[in-house]
Amino acid sequence: MTVVPLPSWADPASTAPVFDIEHVLASIDTMAAQRPVAAQIVSVANSDDTSARALSRILASDVALASRVMKLANSAYFGMRGRVTSLQFAVTVVGFTTVRTMATVALTNLDDESRLPENFWDVTTSLALAASTLAPKFGERPQDSLCLGLLAQMGAALLHHNDPDGYEEILAEQPTFRGRRAAEMRRYGINSLRLTAVALEQWGFPASLTTPLKEIDDYRAMDGALLRAAFEVAARLTTEDYEEVPISRITCGKLVEDDLVPVMDQVRADADELRRAMLGESNEPDGSDDWVV
Repeated sequence: MTVVPLPSWADPASTAPVFDIEHVLASIDTMAAQRPVAAQIVSVANSDDTSARALSRILASDVALASRVMKLANSAYFGMRGRVTSLQFAVTVVGFTTVRTMATVALTNLDDESRLPENFWDVTTSLALAASTLAPKFGERPQDSLCLGLLAQMGAALLHHNDPDGYEEILAEQPTFRGRRAAEMRRYGINSLRLTAVALEQWGFPASLTTPLKEIDDYRAMDGALLRAAFEVAARLTTEDYEEVPISRITCGKLVEDDLVPVMDQVRADADELRRAMLGESNEPDGSDDWVV
């Protein structure tokens, strides 16, 4: 599928790139070939006959990724600090969807900050923790919502990978997430969240993770309300001089402003640890590199 950016329709001399989604997705396959274990996990983790034992054995072949799963399982988020010493138990604690999400992060180079938009992980951890914390108010599972937040910006990273100079222009000119999505549409013919949905659908991720990405800008749609709320929290925490949008407006009346106070406190408290777990960073021993399968 080739998407022609809108400016070229109006201006034949436009230098905006012709954006080929299939080429971008093929580039992911190329990256996946360099991380075969991560690619295998993405493929098998959603299978009905995959067990925690089988998944942990595959995961053990990629020491860096396995250590990240161990670090996350022992983080404050899961309340198991220092008690998870086997990879199989870690897989059980964080869940198959989370392991699959972490493998997707690895194979799409989202763990290489040199190739990402500025503040990518500050925003992503805020999204993930906000979505997870707010999930029960929307009848969603916190762990699934954590994964939604962790993956939401994958499309932005892919656009940045394929058009770094052009995407930096968008970031410089559009301080808000909604403004960036509109600019992405003008330049590429697709916005970053829709691109994330396309990629996740190609890999067989469930509709519960792709539908919110498609409904993000329809304020009447409850399917996108949780993710809209998470983006609002992320914007308030990471965007300088941000003009707040009333939370009741973007959540179909599901939330009021007082609901966000403890959420923002939780994000501030846990974001750094989640970021370190996802990127494999550590500033103190926690046993994440000392484990058995």
